[in-house]
Amino acid sequence: MEFGFTPEQEAFRREVRDFLAVEIPRDWPGRQFTSITHEEWLQAREFDRKLATKGWLTLAWPKEYGGQERSHLEQLVFQEEMGYHHAPNGGGWAHGPVFVGPTIYHYGSDEMKQRFLPPISRGEAVWCQGFSEPAAGSDLASLQTRAVRDGDDFVVNGTKHFVGQGARAGWCILAVRTDPDSPRHKGVSTMLLDMHSPGVTTEPMPTMPMYGAQTRIILDDVRIPASQLVGEENRGFYQMMSTMDFERNRIMNAAEVNRVIDDLWAYARDRGLLRDPVVRHKLIDRKIEAKTAILHNYRIGWLLNAGKIPNYEASIGKVFTEELRKRAAATGMEVLGLYSQLSLGEPHSPDLGKLQDFYLAMVSATIVGGSSEIQRNVIATRGLGLPRG
Repeated sequence: MEFGFTPEQEAFRREVRDFLAVEIPRDWPGRQFTSITHEEWLQAREFDRKLATKGWLTLAWPKEYGGQERSHLEQLVFQEEMGYHHAPNGGGWAHGPVFVGPTIYHYGSDEMKQRFLPPISRGEAVWCQGFSEPAAGSDLASLQTRAVRDGDDFVVNGTKHFVGQGARAGWCILAVRTDPDSPRHKGVSTMLLDMHSPGVTTEPMPTMPMYGAQTRIILDDVRIPASQLVGEENRGFYQMMSTMDFERNRIMNAAEVNRVIDDLWAYARDRGLLRDPVVRHKLIDRKIEAKTAILHNYRIGWLLNAGKIPNYEASIGKVFTEELRKRAAATGMEVLGLYSQLSLGEPHSPDLGKLQDFYLAMVSATIVGGSSEIQRNVIATRGLGLPRG
């Protein structure tokens, strides 16, 4: 068995690195795409368009939808390098290519694929995900946003919250209840919502860190054409689970935390902190865990390359990666000491001034995309075959 990337895949990795060395702005703060200012987002959108010109946003997609029909492992290599180098992300290589596009490809009609997939591959479309609600977060089957059929449209009323990039996105993959009389898992549908539709209102939701782009979406008699229903009506819960499985591919996050640990090591080395065995051993532990997280996510890429949808494997990668990110952020705060309280731009902030933003962003890491408790339920029932309690 050959456990590694092919020479061609490694050559592609070098190509991506060379591109990033030139194209990432030197003043780029390295924050997550949901935590950037509006000006930084515009800068990141320009970077998205450069990636689209290279054809890298949807490497593994069919050519008829703007892809290059390259392997999912090359897509994984691309995403890993983006995460490790804290590349700008205006949403062009986030929701659309990573999980909205694959969901449309697996469940959407031919007309839907032709309409929505090419703009994603060209970096033109910014998507968000409207799943969570005030009373339905990890328990998505409890969602209450209602869609009622009216001729050729559905009329939608309800509220979504903690929607990343909701105020900046042009489109939203939306979960709604279409049959309130069915068992709660069986009366849900997913639809594609034009965020500029009459009746759509967005409100900012203050979060940590300070530039968090989390949004509340209020839907008041919003009309969505029935042609924008994804797949079969009332089968949306199962489509949502597939969407979440795609989202739980955390190679970008695993690579990002690997870089954070590398930067911490360099910081500690340059200041003589590695002479302290406690600091040294903590950083070594985090490095080993980061490499383990990357290997978990390599397995998810391998499954996608084999034409499979990762399920419990994605939950393993998600829970391990996100809990590691919280541990790494806490370790970084300990290593930097009082300097850890300084943000980017402050006069005495060290090179790792972005660590404070990273630490604050990681508070919700084990909740976003499905809490760690939910992931462990998935691993237990779908992975280990254990009975539900």
